[in-house]
Amino acid sequence: MKKSLLILLAMMGMISACKKGDKTNISDNPFFNEYDTPYGVPPFDKIKAEHYMPAFQEGIVQQTNEINAITESKDSATFENTVEALDFSGELLSKVSLVFFNMVSAETNDELQEINVTVAPLLSEHQDNIYLNEKLFARIKKVYDNRVSDSLNMPQIRLTEKYYKNFVRSGVLLDEKQKKHLREINKQLADLYIKFGDNLLAENNDFKLIVDKEDDLSGLPESVKAAASEQAKTDSMPGKWVFTLQKPSFIPFLQYGENRAIREKLYKAYINRGDNDNKNDNKKIVISIIKLRLEKAELLGYKTYADFKLEETMAKNPQNVYNLLNTIWEYAIPHAKDELAQMQKIADVEGAEFKLEAWDWWYYAEKLQKEKYNLDEEELRPYYKLENVREGVFMVANKLFGISFSQIIDIPVYHPDVTAFEVKDADGSYLGVLYVDYFPRPGKRAGAWMSNYREQYVKNGVDIRPVICNVGNFTKPTEDIPSLLSQDEVNTLFHEFGHALHGMLTKCSYKGISGTNVATDFVELPSQLMEHWATEPEVLKMFAKHYKTGAVIPEELIQKIQNSVAFNQGFMTTELVSAALLDMDWHTLDKIENNLDVNAFETRVKNKIGLIPEIEFRYRSTNFNHIFGDDGYSAGYYSYLWSEVLDADAFELFKENGIFDQATATSYRQNILEKGDSDDPMNLYIQFRGAKPNPEALIKNRGLK
Repeated sequence: MKKSLLILLAMMGMISACKKGDKTNISDNPFFNEYDTPYGVPPFDKIKAEHYMPAFQEGIVQQTNEINAITESKDSATFENTVEALDFSGELLSKVSLVFFNMVSAETNDELQEINVTVAPLLSEHQDNIYLNEKLFARIKKVYDNRVSDSLNMPQIRLTEKYYKNFVRSGVLLDEKQKKHLREINKQLADLYIKFGDNLLAENNDFKLIVDKEDDLSGLPESVKAAASEQAKTDSMPGKWVFTLQKPSFIPFLQYGENRAIREKLYKAYINRGDNDNKNDNKKIVISIIKLRLEKAELLGYKTYADFKLEETMAKNPQNVYNLLNTIWEYAIPHAKDELAQMQKIADVEGAEFKLEAWDWWYYAEKLQKEKYNLDEEELRPYYKLENVREGVFMVANKLFGISFSQIIDIPVYHPDVTAFEVKDADGSYLGVLYVDYFPRPGKRAGAWMSNYREQYVKNGVDIRPVICNVGNFTKPTEDIPSLLSQDEVNTLFHEFGHALHGMLTKCSYKGISGTNVATDFVELPSQLMEHWATEPEVLKMFAKHYKTGAVIPEELIQKIQNSVAFNQGFMTTELVSAALLDMDWHTLDKIENNLDVNAFETRVKNKIGLIPEIEFRYRSTNFNHIFGDDGYSAGYYSYLWSEVLDADAFELFKENGIFDQATATSYRQNILEKGDSDDPMNLYIQFRGAKPNPEALIKNRGLK
């Protein structure tokens, strides 16, 4: 195996740096050595683009040799010499992959994108070589069959079952012709995911709306004008204002900009990303992905791709997902229509003389919020200085779990915007490192996320602690004003920090089940649960302090926040559920029409569910990165709502006992955050809550009933 792989790489002209005997570049390559850095974090200051391919290549070779050692062993298969050995294999490959793919998301460039295109089919083939390896599967199966009689503990059983199912679901039971076909499908999909994401990044970066008349900025807060002016200076257009498709740039214009024509232009540019019939168009890619996914599902014995994807989730099957989504939809759409009627009334009173369109929703929702609750979101920003919000979420974690965060100054970072923190437990023991990276830039994809640079596991009795990152695209500071967040950005920061806690506090022995390596419809529980603390009065008083005066947010504003928690939930729930239904409808297709058209398909979905024209899917197909940029959330965007049933129900327990009740927090930490995927998710939840979640909690949480 090793020989044929090296020949393949050599033919591609890519392995000169890792040939046997060539020590020149290997010795200088940070991935081939132990990281000589504080806490063993990646040496970002030393890692260069040319280091990735040699490390990928050697990592593939090393893991291939490790797999061969497992399959060629004369000893009978046991958990330790087979399942555990597989879980520990590929250390170098994991090391380089975690850095590289985080960089591709957070700080990419043309060189990294080219490497990504090159390495994707190699990694696809390597994964297939593992999961289609019949000798390896035979040993896994033996451990699986004997998992009870061999008295494996629950985490060992869980890991064994997970690997066994992964092998079966990866096609190990197919015949050779089918395996060959599956390999080709996997390679094509890997390539298409990259193209989709690169096109979307280009669409985000290519659009700039230039304003040269200050009158066109009427209605905008001074902070929004200042940010647009700073962007213009960055783009070498001093004296003008530039708006981009980053949310901190265009959303405030949609909320406050009186120029309706500019609102329309910004809105349409955002929702039509990937659907502009240009070099970055994603429509053909979407169709290709859908066709290949269905082909793969059928090859593996499933009716649809959704049936395949949902088998190992809490939802289990498409019907359960549709039942949840349709139930929520019945509550959401009437609320959305009522909100629309209230906003239209405001527009009519003002003499607008037009029917509201999708690009008017934020603008008139802001007016409605002022009318109903006397709350202007711009009133909140001065109290939401980024650094204070970050310290606030740290304080919440400290009060709940006793953990502490200390900034690390002398540590490598991959961009000047990045800050690192050492995380310690209540007893002073080391838990891990947290990187935070909060501002948009051309090399960073849109959105917010949590990821790892090192996962937690135990090897040779040593607890390897994780290196976690939280990445966002929040409002940037200007020359005169610090980063002042919107309420939505505050909620997002708390959300991603909830994921970070899940990754940081995990106490598992194996990578395959540690931290956030759980079902997609369970992984959002810790993140969404953390959002609840963001608007609690006791918590707001901890961190919401005026950036100029230091004054704590007044009771009057806190009350307005509390009163308006369920405001605009008809809109927000409708756009979220409609996107989840769009995702499900794509992936429950059991045949593909020859002339399948993306826009026509979306129209059919809208008409079927009764989506009003004033609301668009949260993401249209051509920019739905969750489901087409990779395979993570395909047939899985519903997960945010499935998990919300859990988080809303869970927070009710905190509210009953006290939001910082130590017994509840300890139970949550021990039964959810520390356990990863070491048991069935519902079992973990019941161990924490004492019962299954109440589905009504979501409806109540969103104020829809």
